[in-house]
Amino acid sequence: QVRLVESGGGLVQAGGSLRLSCAASGSIFSIITMGWYRQAPGKQRELVAIFTSGGSTNYADSVKGRFTISRDDAKNTIYLQMNSLKPEDTAVYYCNVRRDGYSDNWGQGTQVTVSS
Repeated sequence: QVRLVESGGGLVQAGGSLRLSCAASGSIFSIITMGWYRQAPGKQRELVAIFTSGGSTNYADSVKGRFTISRDDAKNTIYLQMNSLKPEDTAVYYCNVRRDGYSDNWGQGTQVTVSS
Protein backbone atom coordinates (compact mmCIF):
# COMPACT_ATOMS: atom_id res chain seq x y z
CA GLN A 1 0.00 0.00 0.00
CA VAL A 2 1.16 3.52 -0.82
CA ARG A 3 0.04 6.42 1.33
CA LEU A 4 -0.31 9.75 -0.47
CA VAL A 5 -0.71 13.08 1.31
CA GLU A 6 -1.57 16.12 -0.78
CA SER A 7 -1.31 19.78 0.14
CA GLY A 8 -1.33 23.19 -1.47
CA GLY A 9 -4.87 23.69 -2.73
CA GLY A 10 -6.87 26.82 -2.13
CA LEU A 11 -8.73 29.75 -3.61
CA VAL A 12 -7.05 31.91 -6.23
CA GLN A 13 -8.14 34.49 -8.78
CA ALA A 14 -8.01 33.74 -12.48
CA GLY A 15 -4.49 34.24 -13.77
CA GLY A 16 -2.95 33.30 -10.45
CA SER A 17 -0.76 30.38 -9.44
CA LEU A 18 -0.80 27.51 -6.98
CA ARG A 19 1.62 24.70 -6.22
CA LEU A 20 0.37 21.31 -5.12
CA SER A 21 2.51 18.75 -3.31
CA CYS A 22 2.06 15.02 -2.88
CA ALA A 23 4.23 13.08 -0.45
CA ALA A 24 4.32 9.31 -0.88
CA SER A 25 5.20 6.70 1.74
CA GLY A 26 4.89 2.94 2.12
CA SER A 27 5.39 0.38 -0.66
CA ILE A 28 6.97 2.64 -3.23
CA PHE A 29 8.02 0.08 -5.83
CA SER A 30 6.88 -1.26 -9.21
CA ILE A 31 5.49 2.17 -10.04
CA ILE A 32 4.16 2.52 -13.58
CA THR A 33 2.88 6.09 -13.31
CA MET A 34 2.64 8.76 -10.62
CA GLY A 35 0.87 12.03 -11.03
CA TRP A 36 -2.17 14.21 -10.76
CA TYR A 37 -5.81 13.83 -11.71
CA ARG A 38 -8.73 16.16 -11.10
CA GLN A 39 -12.48 15.93 -10.80
CA ALA A 40 -14.81 18.86 -11.26
CA PRO A 41 -18.42 18.78 -10.00
CA GLY A 42 -20.58 16.63 -12.25
CA LYS A 43 -17.64 15.48 -14.34
CA GLN A 44 -15.47 12.38 -14.54
CA ARG A 45 -12.03 12.29 -13.01
CA GLU A 46 -9.43 13.18 -15.62
CA LEU A 47 -5.68 13.03 -16.00
CA VAL A 48 -3.84 16.32 -15.48
CA ALA A 49 -0.16 15.38 -15.52
CA ILE A 50 1.82 12.24 -14.79
CA PHE A 51 5.31 10.79 -14.75
CA THR A 52 5.73 7.45 -16.48
CA SER A 53 8.10 4.71 -15.33
CA GLY A 54 10.54 5.80 -18.03
CA GLY A 55 10.67 9.29 -16.55
CA SER A 56 8.74 11.03 -19.27
CA THR A 57 5.74 13.27 -18.60
CA ASN A 58 2.24 13.39 -20.04
CA TYR A 59 -0.06 16.38 -19.77
CA ALA A 60 -3.69 16.98 -20.57
CA ASP A 61 -4.01 19.25 -23.58
CA SER A 62 -5.98 21.73 -21.48
CA VAL A 63 -3.04 22.37 -19.13
CA LYS A 64 -0.05 22.19 -21.47
CA GLY A 65 2.08 25.29 -21.20
CA ARG A 66 0.46 26.32 -17.91
CA PHE A 67 1.08 23.41 -15.52
CA THR A 68 4.38 21.70 -14.73
CA ILE A 69 4.84 18.43 -12.88
CA SER A 70 8.10 17.88 -11.04
CA ARG A 71 9.55 15.52 -8.49
CA ASP A 72 11.98 15.27 -5.58
CA ASP A 73 12.97 11.61 -5.36
CA ALA A 74 14.86 12.14 -2.11
CA LYS A 75 11.59 13.24 -0.50
CA ASN A 76 9.33 10.84 -2.46
CA THR A 77 7.31 13.89 -3.39
CA ILE A 78 5.83 15.19 -6.59
CA TYR A 79 4.62 18.69 -7.29
CA LEU A 80 2.22 20.39 -9.64
CA GLN A 81 2.98 24.01 -10.41
CA MET A 82 -0.15 25.60 -11.83
CA ASN A 83 0.17 28.98 -13.52
CA SER A 84 -2.30 31.13 -15.45
CA LEU A 85 -5.15 29.41 -13.68
CA LYS A 86 -8.60 29.55 -15.21
CA PRO A 87 -12.05 29.09 -13.63
CA GLU A 88 -12.34 25.82 -15.56
CA ASP A 89 -9.37 24.49 -13.57
CA THR A 90 -11.60 24.45 -10.49
CA ALA A 91 -11.72 20.87 -9.21
CA VAL A 92 -10.58 18.50 -6.53
CA TYR A 93 -7.04 17.45 -7.42
CA TYR A 94 -5.93 13.94 -6.57
CA CYS A 95 -2.50 12.41 -6.42
CA ASN A 96 -2.28 8.91 -7.90
CA VAL A 97 0.21 6.07 -7.96
CA ARG A 98 -0.27 3.17 -10.33
CA ARG A 99 1.81 0.06 -9.67
CA ASP A 100 2.25 -3.09 -11.73
CA GLY A 101 -0.01 -5.81 -10.29
CA TYR A 102 -1.63 -3.61 -7.64
CA SER A 103 -4.72 -1.47 -7.33
CA ASP A 104 -4.33 2.27 -7.80
CA ASN A 105 -3.53 4.36 -4.73
CA TRP A 106 -5.18 7.77 -4.37
CA GLY A 107 -4.66 10.69 -2.04
CA GLN A 108 -7.51 12.33 -0.15
CA GLY A 109 -7.75 15.16 -2.67
CA THR A 110 -7.19 18.88 -2.37
CA GLN A 111 -9.65 21.54 -3.53
CA VAL A 112 -8.55 24.12 -6.06
CA THR A 113 -10.98 26.96 -6.71
CA VAL A 114 -10.30 29.62 -9.33
CA SER A 115 -12.52 32.68 -9.21
CA SER A 116 -13.22 34.81 -12.28
